[in-house]
Amino acid sequence: MITRSPFEAEKRKNPHGVDAKKMYDKPDAMVTHITLGPGEQMKKHATPVDVIFYVLEGTGKVLIGDETKEVSQDTLIESPKDIVHCWYNESDADLRFLVIKTPKPTTASKFFE
Repeated sequence: MITRSPFEAEKRKNPHGVDAKKMYDKPDAMVTHITLGPGEQMKKHATPVDVIFYVLEGTGKVLIGDETKEVSQDTLIESPKDIVHCWYNESDADLRFLVIKTPKPTTASKFFE
């Protein structure tokens, strides 16, 4: 059995400059644990594969396409491939969520200003 804790995993460098930890990395899927501190946000981007987000802790805003919604713990959000998405933590507490990409991307995400 293989087990992993985001609290023990090594942070990995990423274009967003946020706390990102690789939890699972296989050809069929990739799972990353993200923590956004108060006031942090990700860069707007589109991924070449479908993405599922699952909020573990906190409250944040997520942009998918032209829709923005406030979401909180135990919420699953779907983001289709090639659609712009972004996360914002406007609260005073950490926002933690899983990013599940399936299949694992073979090309880079596109970033927007």
